[in-house]
This record gives sequence, C-alpha cells and structure tokens, in this order.
Amino acid sequence: MAPLDTAAVREYLLSERRSWVETVCDCATATAAGWDGDATADRERVVPPFRAALDRAGVLAAAPDVLTGCVAAAGTTLAADPVAGPPYVVVTGEGLLLRATLDARLLVHVRTFALRRGPDGPRYVRVGETPEAAVDVETTD
Repeated sequence: MAPLDTAAVREYLLSERRSWVETVCDCATATAAGWDGDATADRERVVPPFRAALDRAGVLAAAPDVLTGCVAAAGTTLAADPVAGPPYVVVTGEGLLLRATLDARLLVHVRTFALRRGPDGPRYVRVGETPEAAVDVETTD
C-alpha cells in the first residue's frame, strides 16, 4: 500500500477543520490562564482542566469525525468507526492526540503544551498558539 499522505492531512486540518484546531488552541490558552504564571510543574493543572475545556467546547465530541476526515485525507479509510476516547482520541500533557491504526499508525497531534526541563525541574509551558504551529502529523509502523 502507498504511504499515508501526511501533508494532505495537515492541509485538511488547516483548511477544512481550521476552526476545530483553533478551538483546541483556545482551550489550551484558557487552561494556561489558570496557572500561577506562565508555566506549571503540576500535570493535574494541565490535563484535567484542558480535557474539561475541550469537552465543554465540543472538541472531543467532534474528534471522531475529524479523525475520519484525516484518514480520508491520508488516502484511506478506517475499518471501524472511531470513538471520542482512547485509543482514538487522547488528551495528553502535550495536547490532543488523534490516532488511527491502518497499515501504518497515523498520529495527528495538536501540540499546545510542552514539558520543558529547567533549573527548577520540569514545567509545562504553553506552545503551539496558532494552528500552523500546533498541528503535527506523523506515521509510525
């Protein structure tokens, strides 16, 4: 089978699903606004409030349709309908991950946070403030 077209997936997200990606970024900004300063060492101040914001905004409910569109843009179809939870949709300390297992695994990241190591230990910071900066698409075997 031909390799998955990750560039087409990225283009799909930045065009047809841009408002969905922007909403993910907005939810991350709202989450970071609840921190004491521009970073936090506490994962619990990142993932649970981010997941709640995504849920309230309808991002998680829409994620299976977005993933189906990503798979179609990659040039293939899913064997089963995805659901708005693991293994298809996962909220992580880095942001939102959509995952489809095909001949290869398609990983669609909306990276809105990063764990940075510094003299005070690891801290989560807000990154990927625009859709172009946040969207990352890759495949693995």
